[in-house]
Amino acid sequence: MTYIGELISIGVAFSWTATALLSEFGSKRLGNLTLNVLRMALALLFSGVLFMIVTGSPLPAGASWEAGGWMLLSGLVGYVIGDFCLFQCYIIIGSRFGQLFMTMAPLAAALMAWVTLGQQMTLMSIVAMLVTLFGISISVLGRGEHHKVSLKLPLNGVLFAVGAAMCQGVGLVLSKIGMDHYEMTADMPSWLVPFSANFYRCVAGIIGFSLLMYVRQGMDPLREALHDRKGLTVATATTIFGPFVGVGFSLMAVQYTGAGIASTLMATTPIIIILPSYWLFKEQITWRAVVGAVVSVVGVSLFFLG
Repeated sequence: MTYIGELISIGVAFSWTATALLSEFGSKRLGNLTLNVLRMALALLFSGVLFMIVTGSPLPAGASWEAGGWMLLSGLVGYVIGDFCLFQCYIIIGSRFGQLFMTMAPLAAALMAWVTLGQQMTLMSIVAMLVTLFGISISVLGRGEHHKVSLKLPLNGVLFAVGAAMCQGVGLVLSKIGMDHYEMTADMPSWLVPFSANFYRCVAGIIGFSLLMYVRQGMDPLREALHDRKGLTVATATTIFGPFVGVGFSLMAVQYTGAGIASTLMATTPIIIILPSYWLFKEQITWRAVVGAVVSVVGVSLFFLG
């Protein structure tokens, strides 16, 4: 089928849009930490089922101690710190602006890869960073008193969003380092390695979020959430659309089309999410928001297509 890879990539963008919207609703209903504990637990459950079907064991194979250590560190940075910041920014500034700031993740990944892996920073990468930041500034900055530039969003929400993007980018590079240490076995086909890596990340995630919840709130919110049918449904849907449908189909997309094309199409979430945010949360749509989202996505595309 012609353009099947491109079509799958667009489907992934819609899947991640659904994840962002569901996460905003779930965070406001259950709380940031409660939703993340449930999401990590469900992701581990689904991973175990997948491994059992494919390999006959509910646990992943092929990871050395070194690989496992890098993946646990990736989970600490990407999930515990990154997703805590992301879901908190959803509560404060909404999923639409949160996804807009997440276009900064390739910037953080490029900088981290430059520091840890020695990958060169090309001129196109620098241009991509500037274009992405310019697109974000169009959406979130406006004219204040005395014609001065002012921030149109709560500062704490913006800081959480920036932190989430930085942690996602850094976590991605840590995941790459970890997967490079995997040992391929007959029981672990190559396409299953990212799911195995995500298993270790989720282990770090559920430990970190559980400790945070116990220290900050106790476990009562989690016990209450287990009796909230709508909340559990949202948590389940968030987990399915995110780690499973999103990750699984993103891997499939790059098998049928170029990685740069797939990555660019999957990065269109900030544009796709504009209309659903208006319908579900009555968020105002302005020309600045639309232009800013488009420019940011163009900036992301420069990272991959340049």
